[in-house]
Amino acid sequence: MITQEKIDRINELARKSKSVGLTEAETQEQQKLRREYIDAYKRSLHAQLENTVIVRPDGSRERLSDKKKK
Repeated sequence: MITQEKIDRINELARKSKSVGLTEAETQEQQKLRREYIDAYKRSLHAQLENTVIVRPDGSRERLSDKKKK
């Protein structure tokens, strides 16, 4: 899970990168934090889509994940 502290650190490194540049260690830290953020975002989106239900006009319900399996 990505914490607010990590998001703040990502933003801090981005600002520093634009102004004075980053050291090699900071660049690696930035890449690691960005990857962690992207992976957490993908997991969240996947979980949301797994719980999405399509309601047809006739009232029938179909899970979105079931459509993928067909």
